[in-house]
Amino acid sequence: MSQVIALTDTLQRPLRDLRISVTDRCNFRCTYCMPRELFGPDHAFLPRAALLNFDEITRFARLAVANGVRKIRLTGGEPLLRKDIEKLVAMLAALRTPDGDAIDLTLTTNGTLLGKKAQALKDAGLRRVTVSLDALDNGIFSTMSDTKVSVETVLASIEQAAAVGLTPVKVNMVVRKGLNDDQILPMARHFRGTGQILRFIEYMDVGSSNSWDFSEVVTGAEIIDLISSEYPLKPRDADYRGQVAKAWRYVDGQGEIGVITSVSQPFCGDCTRLRLSPEGQLFLCLFASRGFDIRGLLRSGATDDMLLERLAQVWGNRSDRYSEVRGQASTEGRKKIEMSYIGG
Repeated sequence: MSQVIALTDTLQRPLRDLRISVTDRCNFRCTYCMPRELFGPDHAFLPRAALLNFDEITRFARLAVANGVRKIRLTGGEPLLRKDIEKLVAMLAALRTPDGDAIDLTLTTNGTLLGKKAQALKDAGLRRVTVSLDALDNGIFSTMSDTKVSVETVLASIEQAAAVGLTPVKVNMVVRKGLNDDQILPMARHFRGTGQILRFIEYMDVGSSNSWDFSEVVTGAEIIDLISSEYPLKPRDADYRGQVAKAWRYVDGQGEIGVITSVSQPFCGDCTRLRLSPEGQLFLCLFASRGFDIRGLLRSGATDDMLLERLAQVWGNRSDRYSEVRGQASTEGRKKIEMSYIGG
């Protein structure tokens, strides 16, 4: 095995979280992520040969886990579109930290295939899932996701995931003013007391395809105030450094919600996340403009020490804090990677 290095960036942020995008394909065309006018029938997705195979992904993940990573999230695109994804789950679930601990292995999905795959994913070693659901109203959901999939299909998948033990299921709702902000309370009512954790995400300027406008942002504070008007909430402490969602508990004990406030209250100072794209590019931020190739090394016969040296160089030079400097001259006109390619 290669040497072990304590990986920290220029702002002394450790590497703890690896997000692996296994495909750039998705069966939704969400307006804030993968709008159909840009991702239509003629869009050129990555060819299969360009994608990292499961052995390559696992090799890099093993190296990352040996040097600080404690959590791995599989994402996309829609990760359940990747053939035999449960085999990759099993390979990653077998990884152990230097202390012999298992990693926290999770997956984010739109839920359309989850109902059929939940048991296989659990059996393979997946711990938890996060499901994207932006509305309970089918009309609003259809408008935002640009799909014919029903809300009932997604809700059934959430129930199946919970039934097989992929818990707590987290449900992500991107809130966009004028589109689905009237769904905040219905969503809170639905998931309250279920054991599932609803998380509200401020509409972000991810990528260059969603025509983002700050006027469409509903802030985390506004969301908390709205829900508290019906169901009083109290904040609770974060579980670990770098936790993205700020957690709030219902005062009456009926569970909790989370708010992800990348726009109104940036959390760059505690960001410990590295992203690996489907074809082997390392990205240091969800809002990054460029990646760093790792596939070339993986396919050139590089040793683990050579791979670790590259990882240490990339992470060690990291200074990304886009959300903290959003709106400054240095960010104007900047082209960013698309969320559909690198995952949320």
